[in-house]
Amino acid sequence: MSWKCAICGKKPSVGYRVSHSTKHTKHVWKPNLQPARIMINGKVKKVRVCAGCIKSDKVTKV
Repeated sequence: MSWKCAICGKKPSVGYRVSHSTKHTKHVWKPNLQPARIMINGKVKKVRVCAGCIKSDKVTKV
């Protein structure tokens, strides 16, 4: 399963970690995904949803 929110489509962002000596190393920031049982089109599905969608009541947990 990919690191993607089933509701908002939030996915990992890629960039560089920059140290104090300005050395660059590649890094991936992943979204805070949580498994949740939610209602989608009248059916219960188990999907991975980001914490932001859970907090903002975009999903109704079963």
